[in-house]
Amino acid sequence: MLQLHVNDETSRLRTVVLGTAESIGPIPTEEEAYDPKSIEHIKAGTYPKEEDMIKEMDAVAKVFEKYDVTVFRPKTIKDYNQIFARDIAFVIEDKLIKANILPDREREVEAIQHVIDQIPSENVITLPEDCHVEGGDVMLYGDYIFVGTYSGPDYSNFITARTNMDAVMALQELFPDKIVKAFELRKSNTNAKENALHLDCCFQPVGEDKAILHKNGFLVESEYNWLVDFFGKENIFEITKDEMYNMYSNVFSISENVVISERNFTRLNDWLRSNGFTVEEVPYAEIAKQEGLLRCSTMPLIRD
Repeated sequence: MLQLHVNDETSRLRTVVLGTAESIGPIPTEEEAYDPKSIEHIKAGTYPKEEDMIKEMDAVAKVFEKYDVTVFRPKTIKDYNQIFARDIAFVIEDKLIKANILPDREREVEAIQHVIDQIPSENVITLPEDCHVEGGDVMLYGDYIFVGTYSGPDYSNFITARTNMDAVMALQELFPDKIVKAFELRKSNTNAKENALHLDCCFQPVGEDKAILHKNGFLVESEYNWLVDFFGKENIFEITKDEMYNMYSNVFSISENVVISERNFTRLNDWLRSNGFTVEEVPYAEIAKQEGLLRCSTMPLIRD
């Protein structure tokens, strides 16, 4: 059996689910795309190729091997995009919470059933149907569960609005000892530079006390300022709109001092190294075209 254990984003990783780019199927139509960045690349004829994305994910798998991390992969479903494992479920403490994601993506959960079967059934939680939540919006830090959300009356108009306040309240009930803090995110179906698809597209803790942050991803300035005060300005790497668009905040921590990052993120990678981190650089620019990066394609099950 798997004894799940995840309390933060940066403790030493032991076991993880890494998505797969095998058999992702034909290039979607604009109508089928889930986010503005994918639509941009579909229109431009630069949508990523399957073989390139397989190579990118293999590079991440090699880093996990180097650090002796146990890796599960989803079963391959023919012609189906299964890259973003973080969307479909996430672990808090010893519980796996299944996300109520877009109906078109339900088969992705079936593809990791061989993993779910190894978890005691009382620790597998399905939230009520009206609770919409995806793992990219859920960030653990000490006593806090940070949750990205959108509570505008036009929620249903945004395919990019993935986590609602019902889910925020459900998480608070499930984890009464934690402080669940919600952040309103900026959403756009049409402009990728004005859209924070998930919380991890504009914020992520790294190390013991540092964070990557993008101000414009937050709808409410006071909520952004709360994070600046919480981490301290000197501990924050503030990214530009273009860097957010390129997914700079969507790196992935193997431990408090080892971070997997995209090899083109020169400014960020230099900052990480200057702060004592080991940076494992991988190519991930093709996957980034779908508005997701390293954190989006990984789902930690066990951290120390």
